[in-house]
Amino acid sequence: MSLNLVARATAGTIPITPVTAEGLQTWAVEADAATKTWIAATGYTAKPGETCTVPSASGEIARVLLGVEAADRIGLWELAGLPGSLPAGRYALDTDLSPDDATRAAAGWALATYQFTRYTEKPALTAELVWPKGADRDYVENAATATALARDLINTPGSDLRPTELAETAKALAKEFKAKIAVTVGDQLLKKNYPTIHMVGRGADDAPRLIDLTWGDPKHPKVTLVGKGVCFDTGGYDLKPSNGMLTMKKDMGGSAQVLALARMIMAANLPVRLRALVPAVMNMVSGNAFLPMDICRTRKGTTVEVGNTDAEGRLVLCDALADADSENPALLIDFATLTGAARVALGPDLPAMFCNDDSLASEILANGLGEEDPMWRLPLHQPYKAMLKTKIADLSNTGSGPFGGAITAALFLEHFVSKTTPWMHVDLIAWNLRDRPGRPEGGEAQGIRAVFRTIQARFAA
Repeated sequence: MSLNLVARATAGTIPITPVTAEGLQTWAVEADAATKTWIAATGYTAKPGETCTVPSASGEIARVLLGVEAADRIGLWELAGLPGSLPAGRYALDTDLSPDDATRAAAGWALATYQFTRYTEKPALTAELVWPKGADRDYVENAATATALARDLINTPGSDLRPTELAETAKALAKEFKAKIAVTVGDQLLKKNYPTIHMVGRGADDAPRLIDLTWGDPKHPKVTLVGKGVCFDTGGYDLKPSNGMLTMKKDMGGSAQVLALARMIMAANLPVRLRALVPAVMNMVSGNAFLPMDICRTRKGTTVEVGNTDAEGRLVLCDALADADSENPALLIDFATLTGAARVALGPDLPAMFCNDDSLASEILANGLGEEDPMWRLPLHQPYKAMLKTKIADLSNTGSGPFGGAITAALFLEHFVSKTTPWMHVDLIAWNLRDRPGRPEGGEAQGIRAVFRTIQARFAA
């Protein structure tokens, strides 16, 4: 992936000047007469994201004015509209920036260079930005590469990204960073006591599997990531309507976040013992598929009644969480495209975060704001556990009513995690519903920068 960021300016480098709507007039006082005339003639007002390309006497671009929100801070997405709109050339910010601002500016530019071209060609982006002075290049390159990995995985259709292909991606990642990887496939899941993963995926031609990647010094603190890897979700026998299936290739979005975050951790060589667990399945209808009201005994020994086959994500996660928890990790985080209820409550841009550790939750939320990668905490409201009761098993995989669906799903997962394990569950959409600068419609990485910064601060400070 080319980030269109270059090391140095050349003789023809074009300056980009960030300016606020309030500051435009003050800036223009020092400008030459031709620039003042051009600004007036074009009606440029420096609204956030609005650009003005100022020509030279020979008709070439002499300067780009970029409207920004604040004079003292560059936001992550404020340069994101430029790579796709500026003509070919080399550009450089001509203002002094703090290291944080420089990093955000470069990251926004880098994230905006992403294109999904597996199935169709797209015009190459030809505008280049000189690295802003003070930017953390390693972090920008790391975050942008990981985000592209997550987006690529989510954007790939289910016919080309089955459990087999998801495992191959994990294997390639393990090879790149000299990590160990084990993949438990098909009936071996039963022999190794992962019954719910097997149950959900057994109806598909491409066998269910558990991907288990480990990396780092075993003496370092254990950080374990678990990602829902439902490569396509038909809903099973509780079949989704046709419009409900249109984005179900993204139901492995949790696994995409985990592999992308694992890549960030390994690329940064953080001093942790990393484990990434991805239960990878297809939730299909077949003569061998699991059925409504089936009962399964989980890895933990808890019996679960299937109230709905379309609530399959929590079933594949519960065995992986129980396994992860058995190692007493210093941090356990799962990502899942789990409930529509979370989207109804918070919309597509705010993943719902549930956490059993107030300190961890506060750190994640603060880093999410700092990285412009926000989440919103919802409660693990214990009285709602009563909604998961059923008469002939220990738990139901669905709530008993239409309310609080994101919370009851989180409470179901909490059952498989020890109270002493710092644990966070992220319920996200992993998808942009529309095009915005730097955030094209389609698969998206959500929460990984916030979590990376938290892990970095906790274990590498």
